[in-house]
Amino acid sequence: MKDILEQLEERRETARMGGGQGRIDAQHGRGKLTARERVDLLLDEGSFEEFDMFVSHRCTDFGMENQKPAGDGVVTGWGTINGRLVYLYSQDFTVLGGSVSETHARKICKIMDMAMQNGAPVIGLNDSGGARIQEGVDSLAGYAEIFQRNIMASGVIPQISVIMGPCAGGAVYSPAMTDFIFMVKDSSYMFVTGPEVVKTVTNEVVTAEELGGAGTHTKKSSVADAAFENDVEALAEVRRLVDLLPANNRAELPVRPFFDDPERIEPSLDTLVPANANTPYDMKELILKLGDEGDFYEIQAEFAKNIITGFIRIEGRTVGVVANQPMVLAGVLDIDSSRKAARFVRFCDCFEIPILTLVDVPGFLPGTSQEYGGVIKHGAKLLFAYGEATVPMVTLITRKAYGGAYDVMASKHLKSDFNYAWPTAEVAVMGAKGASEIIHRADRNDVEKLAQHTADYEARFANPFVAAERGFIDEVIQPRTTRKRIARAFASLRNKKVTTPWKKHGNIPL
Repeated sequence: MKDILEQLEERRETARMGGGQGRIDAQHGRGKLTARERVDLLLDEGSFEEFDMFVSHRCTDFGMENQKPAGDGVVTGWGTINGRLVYLYSQDFTVLGGSVSETHARKICKIMDMAMQNGAPVIGLNDSGGARIQEGVDSLAGYAEIFQRNIMASGVIPQISVIMGPCAGGAVYSPAMTDFIFMVKDSSYMFVTGPEVVKTVTNEVVTAEELGGAGTHTKKSSVADAAFENDVEALAEVRRLVDLLPANNRAELPVRPFFDDPERIEPSLDTLVPANANTPYDMKELILKLGDEGDFYEIQAEFAKNIITGFIRIEGRTVGVVANQPMVLAGVLDIDSSRKAARFVRFCDCFEIPILTLVDVPGFLPGTSQEYGGVIKHGAKLLFAYGEATVPMVTLITRKAYGGAYDVMASKHLKSDFNYAWPTAEVAVMGAKGASEIIHRADRNDVEKLAQHTADYEARFANPFVAAERGFIDEVIQPRTTRKRIARAFASLRNKKVTTPWKKHGNIPL
């Protein structure tokens, strides 16, 4: 018996070493952790239970029968994050470059199936050279099996991808279908075709970092939600995110102890909105003053900065926030901001996370580039997302709410439950000057008359009371009381139930 136990421990130790000490040292030399080090950092200490440690591939072509490392380049299993169950896989670049074989893919699929069965988040730590070429179509079939599970899990359990090395070719589509993608600066990249192929086909000369690095995907493409300095920081942020999310689409939101009075009064909010309607202010200041302990977890902070998305807690419960940012393009809606916000709203609706919408929007961005780029359809995505959502929704208009953008930003007409406004709110078809020039076209060249018409229009419409008279605004509130009013609103909506017509699914304007 003793010999058998010793053999078991020897086999385990060999498996834990992955591709061997030399390749582990090379991994560290690139500033990267190994697959197992990442698992240990991500999960609670001592909580990891590994599956399939001894699985090996079955390929016999190209001399592969002589290379059969235990685990086949991916570490899979389950554990806990702050005591809450999660499933995960961590690709091991030290073993055959982390390449995906048929058995490598099966290990991942097994974990994803278990996550679905038991209603827990699944986290993928990606660090792979791509499909294992020696296996040909078997490797591609393995990828497709993973893709199908990503699709089936979408909206059922949270899926988080962390890109911690290369992720190229078909490998990119699994992370792309997950809910959140994090990257590591200077050591991770994602692209469908690499720099060499790009140069061959299009004659473009581009580096891997320029083509698919963390900066590219967080600032330009919006493929990734955030980028971090190193593996350690990225994994710590994943732990923070998991804390905010429910385990699955039928689970209750996690409730964290809080030490911030829900009825806290914030006198500084009375002067947040400047007297001049064209002067910007930072909407993040309002968000931080509304959330418990001023904690805000922002999503896609570097992309489409004219809209803010992320999570706060109110009375210890997670709330998704969508807010126009007057500091960037006056908070206008455009193609990128509409896509960003629509994706976030749909995630929150999938997992019964209440949505708080903070509105200061002068309209949609005009111009040929926007129209040619399909701003109509992209704007409709956000409209569709809000209109389809059945979670508790509270909307606050702080200043401008003009035209179609007023409708789109979780208006009463899209079934938002509570619609508040500050006294500084302006709910109108357009700004006073532009409206006066259209209504009083004959006086357009008379500066004094036009100024008077503009002042009259402002007095009549540049306030929240016309909308309040019609019931489109439920209450005009004092800014200082905002946290109290919003906390009470969400508390009253905890048992909200909505019945919708049966359908297979809607046809969102993609």
